[in-house]
Amino acid sequence: MEQRYATSDEGRDVLASLDALRALIQQTGSLADADLVDAVGTVEALGRMVDAARVRLAGEVDARSARDSEDRLSARFGCRNGVELLERTTRVSAKTINARVRLDKRTRPRVSLTGEELPARFPHVGQALRDGVLGADAAHEITSALARVEDRADPVEFDAAEATTVAYATGALEEQAGMIPPTFAEVEVHARTWAAYLDQDGPGPDAERAARNRGLTLGTPRDGVIPLRGSLLPEVAAGLQRLLDAHLNPAVRFTPTDPEDRDETEAWSQDEAVHDPRTNTQKRHDVLAVIIQTAAKATETPTLGGAAPTLVVTVAEEDLNNPTAAATIDDTPVPVSTAHRIACTGAVQKIIHDRTGRIVRLGTPERVFNAHQRRAITARDGGCVIPGCTIPAAWCEIHHVDEHANGGPTHTDNGVLVCWWHHHNLDRSGWDIRMRHGTPVIKAPPWIDRRGIYRPARNALTRLRGPSG
Repeated sequence: MEQRYATSDEGRDVLASLDALRALIQQTGSLADADLVDAVGTVEALGRMVDAARVRLAGEVDARSARDSEDRLSARFGCRNGVELLERTTRVSAKTINARVRLDKRTRPRVSLTGEELPARFPHVGQALRDGVLGADAAHEITSALARVEDRADPVEFDAAEATTVAYATGALEEQAGMIPPTFAEVEVHARTWAAYLDQDGPGPDAERAARNRGLTLGTPRDGVIPLRGSLLPEVAAGLQRLLDAHLNPAVRFTPTDPEDRDETEAWSQDEAVHDPRTNTQKRHDVLAVIIQTAAKATETPTLGGAAPTLVVTVAEEDLNNPTAAATIDDTPVPVSTAHRIACTGAVQKIIHDRTGRIVRLGTPERVFNAHQRRAITARDGGCVIPGCTIPAAWCEIHHVDEHANGGPTHTDNGVLVCWWHHHNLDRSGWDIRMRHGTPVIKAPPWIDRRGIYRPARNALTRLRGPSG
């Protein structure tokens, strides 16, 4: 591209500027203090012009790639849409590209249904951006703050708010008053103060606007977790809150008595509280996990490619029995132990490959408890077998008591209902499960029962008898 663009005078000027920047980068360490500060301002001014060009170019690519275009630009380059074309061309994130496109839409002239050109939504921001006196960060903040009240503000006051905020952000007001330019944080406060002034009564109940603002976004993996953000409609939030409230019991419960007096065959009951180490936010996450798994297993859930929604877990053959190795779920690294554990849910297919990438083994249906087995185990256990857990059977996973990887059978005598959290933390929670004659027995952590006695879990028979037995 440099060779092709360099044939014009403008192209040669740009490439000369790039060469000067490369030289500046190499010489930064030797600059005097005054020269260093001066270089910071100069390069930032150049960066503002580059950002303005990025915003404008991204917006134009997106506009020419619109779905209703007869000859979509993105399709001509083999891409689904303008964002993908920009991702492949620029190698920056879709989040950055979408922000540039959004800012361009707010600052470029519009066209009416009759073909008449209309002014941009934020003409003052657009002009300052193109002049290189307003940075992209400030432009995003000003337009975002004022856009929230645009449909409720007086048009004259709205225009004054935008013009004043742009003048403040670019330092024009401070130059007239002999003051130093504001920081970005001060620009944020200024823009939000104007927004509050323009919308003194606050937004009224508007179902149509609320419907437009609803959304849910899964982010990219960071530190082993996936960020989740969004806005729920009131009825959706209320329904989710009811489900969370129903299972966010403040503590796991059981009946503590003197361990010396307790009968080894006595089943667990639920009278007094035992500390649950999870925070409330962690509990909400765990309840959401079982809600999602329940929905994935429901017969009413739409299929993907003719099959139920299925997680694909990929692991190298030599890592199968290595507890410190990693597998991947949808390209996200997870411990192999996690891959083994979630394979019990029935919504997972394990793919094993060798070092060359060749698939050497696929997970088989026999690895997962079938519907008949699940119904039988559900009838026996009734819910999570860990004492005091309130998660119902429909939301539970079936755990192989003797691990399948170690030869444990997929049989009702080797399967128990365990909720998502207890299943995923069984190895380190202190609780332990064994099977005796086809029924589960539970051992509490040492801090609950120092004798380490296995006692029968509450089951269908003990529930029918009631607390008195």
